[in-house]
Amino acid sequence: MVRRIKKGDTVEVLTGKDKGRKGQVIKVMPSKKRVLIERVNMVKRHQRRTQTSAGGIVEKEASVHISNVALVCPKCNRGVKVGFRFHEDGSKVRVCRRCGEELDV
Repeated sequence: MVRRIKKGDTVEVLTGKDKGRKGQVIKVMPSKKRVLIERVNMVKRHQRRTQTSAGGIVEKEASVHISNVALVCPKCNRGVKVGFRFHEDGSKVRVCRRCGEELDV
């Protein structure tokens, strides 16, 4: 499931407080099966003052489990399931299960 979503992909959140929101993937954590999405699942963290940065309450993104997001197809413009297809040269590409459009450009 982790290989279906990559850094830079646009995804849609399927469940939780941010359901329906779309954003770009900042980081994929395969070992934890989680993704970090830009401006989604924002949390507040208290940060101690250091010599280089001021302290205070900082807002940042928290990770979302990979099963709670769906890749957005550029043609369908909605969250879709991802399938795989092999080219003649042996390369593996991701495809949209709804319309058959290739997702890897």
